[in-house]
Amino acid sequence: MQTLSSQSTTPPRTNGIHRFLDRIIQYDSLMVMQAMPAECVDLIVTDPPYLVDYRSRDGRRIANDSPGNTGWLYDTSREMFRVLKDNAFCISFYGWPQAGSFHNAWAQAGFRVVGNFVWAKSYASSSGYTQRRHECAALLAKGNPPRPSVILPDVLTGRYTGNRLHPTQKPIELLAKFIQAYSRPGEIVLDPFAGSGSAAVAATRLNRHYIAIELMQTYAEAAKKRLSQT
Repeated sequence: MQTLSSQSTTPPRTNGIHRFLDRIIQYDSLMVMQAMPAECVDLIVTDPPYLVDYRSRDGRRIANDSPGNTGWLYDTSREMFRVLKDNAFCISFYGWPQAGSFHNAWAQAGFRVVGNFVWAKSYASSSGYTQRRHECAALLAKGNPPRPSVILPDVLTGRYTGNRLHPTQKPIELLAKFIQAYSRPGEIVLDPFAGSGSAAVAATRLNRHYIAIELMQTYAEAAKKRLSQT
């Protein structure tokens, strides 16, 4: 069976994408993606707002996180599908309370859900009828990509970041597992909801190019600082 080797160092065909590469772009992700060529990135790894009106313990909020505000989700899903190369993967975190909205948006864009990851956390991010100790990420396919040479378990762990730089900051080592499994060195990883730049840092450490887009200036500046130190 065909597999995705992690050893290739062949430069990607960038098709006019050079001006976006290895940048933290502080702007609206929909508009940035609309300016990008079709089929120009090799992998998408992203953590969009969960549509749950989240507020962190210290009062920080996420832009466009209202439960009724789903228009951007459908629009950006469509553009993510367009800029992703054929036979490639997108990994998107999502919130289970709005799982239906996410799945509908992905399906309308053209993605197929081919797997689901659970990030098992050592702490409860909040409590209701249960202690909430996990987050989900969907493995989405455009076309029929080859199986990776290393197949990840669908339950993963990662250290607690402390959410110092962003209220939903993901561990670099967790995102690095996705990037290493589903892309090759030298390829392009897109994160349209970059937050404090964890995916960009992981991509850089793994010798991939990145395109990181973040709407909020505070988090974009934090991401730029992290990348300057990587």
